Amino acid sequence: MSSDAVITVENLEKSYRLYSRPFDRVREALSLSRRSFHTDFQALSGIGFEIRKGETIGLIGPNGSGKSTLLEILCGTLTPTSGTVNVEGKIGGLLELGAGFNPEFTGRENVYLNGSIFGFSREGIDNRIDDIEAFADIGDFVDRPVKTYSSGMYVRLAFAAMIGLDPDILVIDEALAVGDVRFQRKCFRHFQALQSAGTTILFVSHAVDLIRTHCNRAIQLDQGKIVSIGSPKKVVQAYLESMFLKGNPSAAGVNGLNVGPGESGKTKEAPLVVQCSYNPDEHRWGDGRAKILSYSITADGVEEPLVYARGASVELRMQVHFFESLGSPIYGLTIRTLDGVSVFGANTRSRHLVVKPLCAGDETEIVFKFQFNVLPGDYFISLGVADDDQESDQVAVDRRYDMLHLTVKGGPDDFGFAEMHMIISESG
Repeated sequence: MSSDAVITVENLEKSYRLYSRPFDRVREALSLSRRSFHTDFQALSGIGFEIRKGETIGLIGPNGSGKSTLLEILCGTLTPTSGTVNVEGKIGGLLELGAGFNPEFTGRENVYLNGSIFGFSREGIDNRIDDIEAFADIGDFVDRPVKTYSSGMYVRLAFAAMIGLDPDILVIDEALAVGDVRFQRKCFRHFQALQSAGTTILFVSHAVDLIRTHCNRAIQLDQGKIVSIGSPKKVVQAYLESMFLKGNPSAAGVNGLNVGPGESGKTKEAPLVVQCSYNPDEHRWGDGRAKILSYSITADGVEEPLVYARGASVELRMQVHFFESLGSPIYGLTIRTLDGVSVFGANTRSRHLVVKPLCAGDETEIVFKFQFNVLPGDYFISLGVADDDQESDQVAVDRRYDMLHLTVKGGPDDFGFAEMHMIISESG
């Protein structure tokens, strides 16, 4: 255990007994022959990790992977079957918002109840109650029973009740996007303020852009086990691969420039990519039934420029070879910032475009035209081919994440990434 670790988990296990009928629980308890009437469900198995003070850790995984169970154990509201959990400091949990609220109590009374559940003293809550009420901003309703609240007021108070206590460690389960959009923005501002103040944060989100943008590290869970842990970018990529390739055991990564086997079993080599925009550190994966062979790009009529102007008219052409027939191919493009935030993304399915089916041996060229209305900075473009499968939604065929690296230049020194063509003037 490192000296600055505030959460240490070792060999954590959590299992449940599942009974097909409620009466089977009684039958098992009264059975003289010790006959079993249950099946065991392993929610968590062999979990181990450390979280250091001040880190923000993202926890991702499909539904039923054990994320909420792990958070409940860390918060002390659920007991593990075996293993050890060591937590240094006060921990606050935003799990199922308001789960501990008593509908007959007033909002203020529930704030004290919720704080006491997580070990905060009455004096400590007294010192923060005014800030909690101001953050929730529900007016006189704070002194009315919560059963009279609207759903919006309920979640506002539940969120404020926990973050307002300023815990050393904050655990959040899909609770950042609560209330109306203005309150959501308020929540994100406070979240960033907690990070700046050195609060340790562990949060679950299916919004992978949040994981990429706000986390120092990420943990991926699947079927109760940790399957990857490390940088947010790598863990998110592993998570997306597992989701899109699930149900396709033959699918595999296709890193590099080699193209997969055709009908004859031979391989076809992609032409060498020599464009200065090509990113050799791209991340490439898919089942290989088709491959993106090459691309070409122009901006304002100039082929492969070294830098791009704000608002440049861009045309990107993608050449695709098919090794197997695809009845409903999907072609897409995504633009991201240097830290992985999605600027823009579109595909033929989202645009409701009719795309012709392709046979083994066919080649096609897809043309993307757009105005590059972004501010100066570095941007990465991902290209992809998928199969519109009715059972699996989208099956990755050839996804090339961060394939192109483009640099945009040009003043003035605005901030953000969207080019709004703003004019500022003084009237009178």
